[in-house]
Amino acid sequence: MDLPGLIHDFLLVFLGLGLILGGLGVVLLANPIYSAFSLGLVFVCISLFYILSNSHFVAAAQLLIYVGAINVLIIFAVMFINGSEYSKDFHLWTVGDGVTSVVCTSLFVSLITTIPDTSWYGIIWTTKANQIIEQDLISNSQQIGIHLSTDFLFRLNSFQ
Repeated sequence: MDLPGLIHDFLLVFLGLGLILGGLGVVLLANPIYSAFSLGLVFVCISLFYILSNSHFVAAAQLLIYVGAINVLIIFAVMFINGSEYSKDFHLWTVGDGVTSVVCTSLFVSLITTIPDTSWYGIIWTTKANQIIEQDLISNSQQIGIHLSTDFLFRLNSFQ
C-alpha cells in the first residue's frame, strides 16, 4: 500500500501490538477456545502485515489457508473436547510456567543486549547497473545471506 509515512508507521505499531497481544493470548489463556480465537487474531495480523508490504497474494493465501481452514479446524476440534475439565483445576502459576518464563526472559534479554552491539555495517551495498557489489565481507555466512536475498529470491508479488 502506498500510505503516508505516519499512517504506515501507526498501522505497523497497531498490527505489532495485535501480534504480541494475540500471541500472549494463545499462550496465557486457560480456555482453549479463547486461545484458538487469539491464534486467529495472530493469523489475521500477519496477513495484514503482508497487505502493508504489497504482497496481496500471500495475504490472501494466509487468510484462506490459516484463518479459513487451519484455525477453524482447531476451533472445531477444541469444541469437541469437554470444556469443563479446563475450568476445574485452574492454577495461576505452576513450576513449568516459572521455568518457561525464566528461559524466555533470559533469551529475550540476551537478544536485546546482543542486537545493539552487533556491527550491521560490515557490508557496504553499492548498486551499479542493477548488480550488487559485495565489499568488506567478514564471513562466509554474510556472503551466503547476500546471495540468498538477491540471486535466489523469488518475489511472489512481482507479477503485478
